[in-house]
Amino acid sequence: MASDEEIQGSKDAVIQDLERKLRFKEDLLNNGQPRLTYEERMARRLLGADSATVFNVQEPEEEAANQEYKVSSCEQRLISEIEYRLERSPVEESGDEAPCGDTSVESGVAPFFEVKLKHYKIFEGMPATFTCRVAGDPKPKIYWFKDGKQISPKNDHYSIRSDPSGNCSLHTAASTLEDDGNYTVMAANPQGRVSCTGRLMVQAVNQRGRSPRPPAGHPHSRRPRSRSRDSADEGEPIQERFFRPHFLQAPGDLTVQEGRLCRMDCKVSGLPMPDLTWLLGGKPVRQDSAHKMLVRENGVHSLVIEPVSARDAGIYTCVATNRAGQNSFSLELLVAAKEAHKPPVFLEKLQNTGVSDGYPVRLECRVSGAPPPQIFWKKENESLTHSTDRVSMHQDHHGYVCLLIQGATKDDAGWYTVSAKNEAGIVSCTARLDVYTQWQQPPPSAKPKRVRPSASRYAALSDQGLDIRAAFQPEAGPSALALSPGLVESEDL
Repeated sequence: MASDEEIQGSKDAVIQDLERKLRFKEDLLNNGQPRLTYEERMARRLLGADSATVFNVQEPEEEAANQEYKVSSCEQRLISEIEYRLERSPVEESGDEAPCGDTSVESGVAPFFEVKLKHYKIFEGMPATFTCRVAGDPKPKIYWFKDGKQISPKNDHYSIRSDPSGNCSLHTAASTLEDDGNYTVMAANPQGRVSCTGRLMVQAVNQRGRSPRPPAGHPHSRRPRSRSRDSADEGEPIQERFFRPHFLQAPGDLTVQEGRLCRMDCKVSGLPMPDLTWLLGGKPVRQDSAHKMLVRENGVHSLVIEPVSARDAGIYTCVATNRAGQNSFSLELLVAAKEAHKPPVFLEKLQNTGVSDGYPVRLECRVSGAPPPQIFWKKENESLTHSTDRVSMHQDHHGYVCLLIQGATKDDAGWYTVSAKNEAGIVSCTARLDVYTQWQQPPPSAKPKRVRPSASRYAALSDQGLDIRAAFQPEAGPSALALSPGLVESEDL
């Protein structure tokens, strides 16, 4: 319940508003407009001639029963939330509704409002009528709701009508204080749903035709009586329009890796705006450096945990509370164990390779790391981003990585670099590929001449056509190249 100070502040604000509107009306009277509106005459009956208020000085008397007025931002927010909820919730079919036509979904038109509902302010006992015009193909079904609860077409208090041109209406012959609230009309066909809401404000009228007034000089002597807002008398209970909290959006169970960010988002409606409390295992969650509770401009409440640790796992409950009651939802947060990160390391590096022109070649290495690293290839300063029919990149689960070139050409020669990267680091290695022309290689049919081992080191070289003696006696002439038959070769040489 509100404190006496809050009640007094609300009542004083209403009194100031009445006095301001009365001064405005008196200025109009002094300017030659003596005619009183229906609202002023009713206010003078309720409050007395010197405390009368004007609700809308521009409305003529014959339209006083349906005065349009502007809703507050809080009420507009509530109206939007009601429409959002109704367009996504099932509705009860009355059974006597005309079925939709056989128009195909592709050729149909979703419902839309040509004329939407308006907001009205009336006195208790007056008639009230909400009207709108809706179009669509096939002809939409019409449903009416009050404060989110569907109104049955068989309800005796309301008269629901619609015509083939799309005009729809909801009428009550004599409004009561219970009729104060938000009225929503929803049109639906196979193409979709659409809704709009109008606010009806019903103000109380004392049966004696005049509100009771305290003695003169009483601090609360000038106070309007309205049951849809704060009451006029201290002894009368406060009656406001309250709405129990309702969650429009709520998260499900979550699994988050340890050390990462976790965000739980929800959206709640209610009047007054509910207060939210987060619980973990039944105990309140306290805000600190790792736990933050945020509210965005669009009304989304968030519990942010960063970084998530193993002690954050458990059952979370979000409780929304206001004067009308409370509502809650629960979810389970599972925290996956953090992986042990190891930087990449080459177990086998690339090797310099040579290949004949036109032959295939394979550049291969082996790398390990946790988590398994990503592999990147470069030739000189150009990245190899994707495989082709001739040049392809391969990798298996054992850490082997290779670059396969089918039919190497001279353009393939150069320096190749392979890099391995994961969350713990990056490592690279480089090797050169040379591509030879065919004539530089010995023919496949020619076999290399093998040299047999000999007891003399020079005998083996002499078998290859080398003149060892001439090599060691360059100063001797041609005649000295022939050794005498009696000269023996030393084994020590």
